[in-house]
Amino acid sequence: MTRLLERPIVHFGLAAATVLVLPLVLRSGTLASEILIYGLAAAACNLLLGYTGLLSFGQGIFFGLGSYAAGLILLRAGWPAPAMLPAVALVGAATATAVGWLSIRRQGVYFVMLTLAFSQLFYFLAYTLGDLTGGDNGLLNVPRPALGGKPLSDPWAYYAFVAALFLGLFAALQRVALSTFGRTLLAIRDNEARASAIGFPVRTFKVAAFAISGAVTALAGALHAMLIGVAPLSNIEYHTSETLLIMTIIGGAGNLFASVLGAAFYLVAGDLLSAIWPRWLLLLGVLLVAVALFMQRGLWGLVERAAALVAREPPPEPASADATLPEESRP
Repeated sequence: MTRLLERPIVHFGLAAATVLVLPLVLRSGTLASEILIYGLAAAACNLLLGYTGLLSFGQGIFFGLGSYAAGLILLRAGWPAPAMLPAVALVGAATATAVGWLSIRRQGVYFVMLTLAFSQLFYFLAYTLGDLTGGDNGLLNVPRPALGGKPLSDPWAYYAFVAALFLGLFAALQRVALSTFGRTLLAIRDNEARASAIGFPVRTFKVAAFAISGAVTALAGALHAMLIGVAPLSNIEYHTSETLLIMTIIGGAGNLFASVLGAAFYLVAGDLLSAIWPRWLLLLGVLLVAVALFMQRGLWGLVERAAALVAREPPPEPASADATLPEESRP
């Protein structure tokens, strides 16, 4: 059964099942859409953290820029949503390429601090350029896409739109992760010096991972802006990057569907706990510490252990560099 859980088709099947189950267990179409949107952004974050080993606090930059780009294109340029989405992806990819190229020149804590500095820089730029971004108020009245000339104002109608994009982008991320490019990212994560010695252009691969992650995160930001009708300043601040990292870690780094699991847990737990205890984030902090200390594979690790107990098999080990390098590149 544990081998079954490792199959990519199973992960995509779980993502599709999530899309189908959410309307059955949640009353709020807005919350269901948020789970898919943040799950998508967390999966993009996982491409950096889980597959490349890059702890970036800059994901909020791309999420926020995606929100602003969607608002500006829809409100001022008057483009329809199908034309807006590729433009948003291009903005996210271009910005992520620049941020990634500058940040990966340093490693370890210096890399982390650089991404945090870029996050603050873009936040203050968004705050200062109020005529463009709306400042504290954000860009208001961001419209939702229309079908047959009518906006998808019903929460569940918009959920269907989000779900279609979510499944398409999740499949694309999965394809990237399973490709030779994705296996090389895992090799870089496990042993960067060895991957470089073999001849892989490590910096190029890292920047490319940034670009892909930035494009998908920007699209998630655009979907969020259309969901709530606003491109808020809060989308580009440090807290958004922190939230995406928490979702990724709680779900399980190195597994794309685990990011969706982490996002669902974070948002549903927040929705339930905030109604009964205003300091619910304290519990979330305790959970994050517990995951870091005792469950390094996150909630997905619990799923694997449960499957192993049912099948009476040992849980699978994380992929290693030898397992992920192309055969012709192995020593």
